[in-house]
Amino acid sequence: MAHTPLDLEQDAARLTAQLVDIPSESGSEQQLADAVEAALTALPHLTVDRHGNNVVARTGLGRAERVVLAGHLDTVPIADNLPSRLDDEGMLWGCGTTDMKAGVAVQLRLAATVTEPNRDLTFVFYDNEEIAAEHNGLGHVARDHPALLAGDFAVLLEPSEARVEGGCQGTLRVVLRTEGRRAHSARGWMGRNAIHGAAPVLARLEEYTPRRVEVEGLEYREGLNAVRISGGVAGNVIPDECLVTVNYRYAPDLSEEQALAHVKEVFEGCGVVGWTVEDSSPAARPGLTHPAAQAFVEAVGGEPQPKFGWTDVARFSALGVPAVNYGPGDPNLAHKRDERVEAALILRCEERLRAWLTD
Repeated sequence: MAHTPLDLEQDAARLTAQLVDIPSESGSEQQLADAVEAALTALPHLTVDRHGNNVVARTGLGRAERVVLAGHLDTVPIADNLPSRLDDEGMLWGCGTTDMKAGVAVQLRLAATVTEPNRDLTFVFYDNEEIAAEHNGLGHVARDHPALLAGDFAVLLEPSEARVEGGCQGTLRVVLRTEGRRAHSARGWMGRNAIHGAAPVLARLEEYTPRRVEVEGLEYREGLNAVRISGGVAGNVIPDECLVTVNYRYAPDLSEEQALAHVKEVFEGCGVVGWTVEDSSPAARPGLTHPAAQAFVEAVGGEPQPKFGWTDVARFSALGVPAVNYGPGDPNLAHKRDERVEAALILRCEERLRAWLTD
């Protein structure tokens, strides 16, 4: 279904609604990427590159510093929450309003209207952030076209209620396997139940106390949780295998290797016979001591907070580009059926970023 071209002259809240009304679940971002590319290509002060459904637009003014502003185009699956609607209290409702089409709208508004910035600007719009790391569009650009992401500082416009959030947690998802011996359930004593064998794993999780860790002045709270369990053959069969998927959200004082070693240590002696790493993405340290980060915090105000969750600041960190999260929307509303964002907060976020880029 064709959509009206993006109107970058409307305010960021109305532009958010237009973006939300273009469905873009992970893996289905082409229509929105087409619209973003067309809107940016029409702006003479920008050079636009496209790789797959990833769009990068840059100024080339020869400024002493380059800033990258990045945001993903995809959303989690729609949950009967489209089209968007604006209520009488100024809340914009709909899939992706908070995570993160409000941030994308701010990016687009700045790309269109800040034509003489005090720093050179790179705007990155990418796909597949909400699914496994191997599909992440920013990761593909970093691998295949790293020069497009070069910069002195980066801002990821993930929802943070227009507060600076430093760094991010790492995330590790591991599938633990317990093994049994299959038998007829009427003669259960002849087998060994693999689902029952997972009980020590669950008990260890129940007893586990997550760390609270201070890194560069910010306190990160960890979490280790079972997020899926599967097993069973039939209603009359003792199962010979059970799989427990565990997600570890860890502080940025640990590497991916250290995080995996910790998880293995936690479940030592629990009868686990197999390990499979299903997904892994590294944490990112806050980096708020960097001069560019300090200048940004001073410009937008507020007390920096830790980022609970993983974001693509980790990818910029791996490229040697200090990065923070800063965008409109309440992260606690991301992925919810009643996802929504305060329209006034979108406008305020744009105003603060505009002042930082033009003063």
